[in-house]
Amino acid sequence: MEYRMLGNTGIRVSRLCFGTLVMGPVQAALPVGEGGALLAYAMQRGVNFCDTAQLYETYPYIKEAMRLSGNHELVISTKTYAYTRALARQAVDQALRELGRDYIDIFMLHEQESIHTLRGHAEALEYFYECKEGGVIRAVGASMHTVAAVEGSIQRGLDVVFPLINVNGLGIADGSRADMEHAASAAHSAGIGVMGMKVFGGGNLHRTPERCLDYALGLPFLDSIAIGMQSRDEVDYNVAFFERAVPPPALRDRLAAKERHLHIDDWCEGCGACVRRCGQGALTLRDGKAVCDRSRCVLCGYCSTVCPQWCIKMV
Repeated sequence: MEYRMLGNTGIRVSRLCFGTLVMGPVQAALPVGEGGALLAYAMQRGVNFCDTAQLYETYPYIKEAMRLSGNHELVISTKTYAYTRALARQAVDQALRELGRDYIDIFMLHEQESIHTLRGHAEALEYFYECKEGGVIRAVGASMHTVAAVEGSIQRGLDVVFPLINVNGLGIADGSRADMEHAASAAHSAGIGVMGMKVFGGGNLHRTPERCLDYALGLPFLDSIAIGMQSRDEVDYNVAFFERAVPPPALRDRLAAKERHLHIDDWCEGCGACVRRCGQGALTLRDGKAVCDRSRCVLCGYCSTVCPQWCIKMV
């Protein structure tokens, strides 16, 4: 496994970061013991870094993985939507309590949009930096689906940025793939640690995994790449790819045959863009939310390209 320093943070991370969203209550809802064992297995394979968030409710999984592995030095990055000092304090206290640790490696603002939203979260950022001075947080950052937020993070001088980036530019809300590459590269040049998310386009690019991974691993400014994993097969495949080995054909075949479905997150606002885009008539609006008729869905992922809230994923 390749390891890199995350910008100027002094934090050494595996190039492969375990994304915990997909195994938690928001998506697969694996039992805590099962999910914890999966993360522990990834740790045994050389992964020393995981991504989570207050929203994901996966702190118990991570705590269980550390218990099972006997390794409490796992690098943990988490995120919160907190925008006030009080909410930030609650988020930090919750993470420390539920993870059973006295520090968090990286604490981020979740889904920032620009320098303006960063300014709107100034109280939370101020509290995070106070925690950093006190040794409770090692680095402060932000996640984003926009180029403007990466640029704003450079202006604000954050320690880490976590942008959405993939070979098709799918989900970048305010620009092209090239625009995001330019902004993320500039952040890296400024000494900011850069993590990449959604390299499979939220699962919508699942038919071309090697193309997706070749692209992401070829970006020199990506210190680490977060990938959601729900099985040992997925861990083995990704570890092999990150180690520049050829995944066994049987493993590739099993993953290609994995049954997938369209997942629509709870924060859907019912704008109807996906319904209009779907050529199969699989999506409708019900009670102000988009719902999917799986008997009609062909898993093309086209609907996700028009969702302004990035609610639609393939799991």
